[in-house]
Amino acid sequence: MNLEHLIHTITPELFERLKYGAATGKWPDGTALSDAQKEQTVQLVMLYQAKVEQSNEQFTIGSDGHMVQKSKSELKKEFPSQNDNVSNEIARFSQNDI
Repeated sequence: MNLEHLIHTITPELFERLKYGAATGKWPDGTALSDAQKEQTVQLVMLYQAKVEQSNEQFTIGSDGHMVQKSKSELKKEFPSQNDNVSNEIARFSQNDI
């Protein structure tokens, strides 16, 4: 099977399972991955990120094959600080609310 074809047949659901396996060393059902499975799963996740997902998230693999790393100022731009007028709050409670 062609590697490009394999990567493009991975569904988003399967990719999430592969990411879980690569991160935890076990499948979502709790079955442990062998050393060979861990190595292959990590490689598949990295290849999928580079070729299909093309995410710009921190610590993913970019389309150029390099890990995406952002500076502190780039990350600050993505996440508004508490001093910004933009409110992303869902709820706010007083300490006296018991």
